[in-house]
Amino acid sequence: MATLLPFECRWGIMATGWIASEFAKDLLAPPSTRNVSDITHRLVAAASSSSLARASDFLSLLPCHAARAYGSYAALVSDPEVDVIYIATPHSHHFANAMLALKAGKNVLCEKPFTVNAPQLEILMKEAKKRGLFLMEAVWTRCFPVSIEIRRLLKEGEIGVVKRTEARLDFCHEPLGEKYPGGEHRMVNPKLAGGALLDLGVYALTWVFQTLYHDLPEEEKERSEPKTMGVMQMYPETGVDADNVVVLQFPHATGVASSSIFVSGDNAPSARFLGTEGEIQVIGPAYRPEGYCVIRPGKEEKIVPCQIPGKGMFWEADEVARCIRDGKLESEIVPLNESLVIMRVMDTVRRQNRLRYPEEIETTVYDEEREDVLEILSGSAE
Repeated sequence: MATLLPFECRWGIMATGWIASEFAKDLLAPPSTRNVSDITHRLVAAASSSSLARASDFLSLLPCHAARAYGSYAALVSDPEVDVIYIATPHSHHFANAMLALKAGKNVLCEKPFTVNAPQLEILMKEAKKRGLFLMEAVWTRCFPVSIEIRRLLKEGEIGVVKRTEARLDFCHEPLGEKYPGGEHRMVNPKLAGGALLDLGVYALTWVFQTLYHDLPEEEKERSEPKTMGVMQMYPETGVDADNVVVLQFPHATGVASSSIFVSGDNAPSARFLGTEGEIQVIGPAYRPEGYCVIRPGKEEKIVPCQIPGKGMFWEADEVARCIRDGKLESEIVPLNESLVIMRVMDTVRRQNRLRYPEEIETTVYDEEREDVLEILSGSAE
């Protein structure tokens, strides 16, 4: 009997910064190191918006000598060998960059947050559906085996009925002025959709949603969209949020998600799921869970570590490859509607605290003539 060859997914990477580099290294790791045999990945091309040389330098540090370098995103999405584009540009540019790829007929994996606002994401979803293309937000956390295992335990009643989820992600770099001089760093720059909520808070929110919303029957989800209340403290130099707390009231439970560049991360659990018969805690940072702990009254604590052979970004790449192989237009692990509801939550919190970004990145108008301008603006932030 003939042995079926693994499905090969061919990738193009848009942007050449740190997150693109981390993704590329995981993408090229042998699937056998994570016990995967049904799919494999090939990096076909990468593009920098600033120069061809930068893209070439990016690829030179990776074991993919046949990959092509491009000096523009338009050239990348025109490559006929690319199956899917991984978008690693600043948040402010996700809408335009994803539209560019979709209009070129490419499947898309877009870094989080998907877009600056929910209306932009709705447009991307309609475009992908119209063209029959796969689209997914790169919330890699959801694809970790430990995340999938925690969801299974909660669904099966390991700690009874879950009544509250608490999640946090904090990165304090003191003194702040030295870390973010002049307010130009993407984390605090309003022109790049900076702020703790969109950059860090999306991870805390994803733990709330994947434990209080994700496994609900589809007919319940619409009426289970949460009431949202959020408070922010602003970064004084630029006016974006530096600290936030979001309370989400679901019909059956409460979620609390917080993120900050004012508060130091520590060894406390990054997420806690509190039920009627105990709790489960996430070990490790909210974005990269390293295990979990089950605590139940009268029973010994159970600590389960998760072995991560690399950064852990290959699991989301594997999910994308399998979806494309199977003809799916979205992932069941990171569904589009759930990304949209989370975007609406962040829109609500920003509105409640009067945080709005410049119109050129809040806009829902895609103008192909602006693409060159956007590439120039994002060049230094890749």
